[in-house]
Amino acid sequence: MQSARNGAFVFNSITLNHSVFDAAIIDLDGTLVDTLGDFAVALNRMLTDLSLPPVNRAVVEPLVGKGSEHLIKSVLTHVSKVAAVLEERAQEAVNLDANVARLFPAAWASYQRHYLAINGQHASVYPGVIEGLRQLQGRGLKLACLTNKPKAFAVPLLKAKGLDGFFCLVFGGDSFERKKPDPLPLLKTCEALGSLPARTLMVGDSSNDALAARAAACPVVLVTYGYNHGEPIRGVDADGFVDALAAIDLAQIKVSAFATLQELVRR
Repeated sequence: MQSARNGAFVFNSITLNHSVFDAAIIDLDGTLVDTLGDFAVALNRMLTDLSLPPVNRAVVEPLVGKGSEHLIKSVLTHVSKVAAVLEERAQEAVNLDANVARLFPAAWASYQRHYLAINGQHASVYPGVIEGLRQLQGRGLKLACLTNKPKAFAVPLLKAKGLDGFFCLVFGGDSFERKKPDPLPLLKTCEALGSLPARTLMVGDSSNDALAARAAACPVVLVTYGYNHGEPIRGVDADGFVDALAAIDLAQIKVSAFATLQELVRR
């Protein structure tokens, strides 16, 4: 695939051609669909059931991306901490973990019920997504959607937004033993797609996606409009950044990698 001549890397012509990719794995929340509204509504209905105060979207946004269990526990921690501070219940503030553990079973059941009831109603497909999916499909890539949200939430959401037809596979946070940023979900998805990791592009919106891709040896491109846990996306180690899914240039991804290798050689 590559050789070294006089200290410079030389790539075969296929490296700079889109045919180097056989498949793409694409994240859902923050990449394909803006689901922050769904999360906020379902979480606040859950909190009402538990007689707890509501949260606003600004609290929810940096918590998205690590799975529903993490989201619920983080919100419960936030509201419990706020309540303890406001009411000067020092001991309860110390025992936050125990309080969250006590509330979680009821919270989880309530959240699942409310999320399924409103799934997609307060969410919207990002501009450029449908065009971008068509372009990737048109290049002959097999597409899989890999998300940390439960598969039971992901499949109806994709269908409701008219995106399900683009994907031959959909995997959720409960499809494998571990979630992103562990590489296991990407490796298992590559296996299911019948594609090598090095020939499978990961597209996401967060450090979780990038870390999983790096560990699985998949090239990774990140969109700039997603959530990324409230942190600047361009500070994440990735092979490229795009402002819209339709802006992905498969050839340019490899050109960028080539330029990076040349810079390393010069050092």
